[in-house]
Amino acid sequence: MARRGRQAEAARNDLRLLRAAHEVFTTQGFDAPVSAIARQAGVGMGSLYRRYRTKEELLQRLCLIAMERVAEAAESALAEEDPWTGLAGYVRECVALRSGALAPVAGTIEVTDAMWRTSRRATELAGRLITRAREAGALRADVTALDVSLLIEQFSRPAPGAPDATHEQVKQRLLAIALDGLRAPGRTELPGEPPSPEWYEGRWARRP
Repeated sequence: MARRGRQAEAARNDLRLLRAAHEVFTTQGFDAPVSAIARQAGVGMGSLYRRYRTKEELLQRLCLIAMERVAEAAESALAEEDPWTGLAGYVRECVALRSGALAPVAGTIEVTDAMWRTSRRATELAGRLITRAREAGALRADVTALDVSLLIEQFSRPAPGAPDATHEQVKQRLLAIALDGLRAPGRTELPGEPPSPEWYEGRWARRP
């Protein structure tokens, strides 16, 4: 019984650490000290280092969770009967989760096998979502899954200053405008070639 109690407490501490780490890293930058994370989570440094030996390990865990949530959002969207409703709901859900907020860490950490597997699963599901919406005539033909992923990434970034209701209202307003821009047939020709999977994945190759 006591063991289960300790395990439950460890799980709660881990959840607090992950939430605090996401908030600290995305608002203070990825150079923020881990002491700020422990302080915000309300746990000691010992608890943090017992669970995550390095900042890189913590960032890898956060990225994996973000990818898992994107995959879950895509699965839920595919269950929607209407292709456009599913796609728009997917974009809104990913933005609400701030799933792209960790993108600036690309190239600074080692990408684990679990991260690659989950990322490719999320990409495959998103591709199905995009294809379905395009074939239904709801999504403009020149928009790719990577375009949508990068759009989510842009809207995942925190606004400057302390969060407030106005920031959220403005973000939702701009997101509604962006979603309308994805609808078929599209009035403005998109400049340049669409982003390639090689370019997208190449951002995550660790830089020397």
